[in-house]
Amino acid sequence: MLDRDSSINIFVENQYNKYYKALQHIDKDLYISRFIELDNRGMVWKDKVYQQLVKEFAIMDLTWKELLDDYIGRFCHSCKPFPSLHQMLNTLQNMNIKLGMITNGKGTFQKDSINALEIDKYFSIILISEIEGIKKPNPQIFEKALQHLQVQPNECFFVGDHPENDINAAKRVGMQTIWKYTSDITSGSADFVIDHLNEIPIIIKNFQVSN
Repeated sequence: MLDRDSSINIFVENQYNKYYKALQHIDKDLYISRFIELDNRGMVWKDKVYQQLVKEFAIMDLTWKELLDDYIGRFCHSCKPFPSLHQMLNTLQNMNIKLGMITNGKGTFQKDSINALEIDKYFSIILISEIEGIKKPNPQIFEKALQHLQVQPNECFFVGDHPENDINAAKRVGMQTIWKYTSDITSGSADFVIDHLNEIPIIIKNFQVSN
């Protein structure tokens, strides 16, 4: 739902501009590209990212903690949804499809991002790993969502963009999977691959007809 690549780019550029006096000895494009590389698509928490940036670029007038606090407090203002997100969610809601969300991350930070996208109203359950004490790909967090929604795994579609935490993990629980294509990663094990979110209701409609 969150276009993470675009959102990260927007945030890091804004952060560079905000702290230009302390970062001006670093080329902006280099700062952004190195952040993205160290971030590893969200797999590395930002304390490690900023500690490395401060060390590599010899940042003297800012601490990694100040940069991290800025990220935690302001990333939500850079959150950008994938195109047609609300249209897709409205369509699924009108189809009486039960919706749940499972996301890895820090509790308050993830809540702020979800609120920024204005999507919490669509979901019957939202599970955030820090709050639950379980994170993807642990099957328990998927099973908790299934129990809350009162559905069987083979009745569910799990949409994701991470090959292990989303697609492989959901398949091991017994869910059908939809891979949201990203330019630099592939997931050959997904049941369906989409380029745009508005393809999701079509897949579900076809499934309902065939069953």
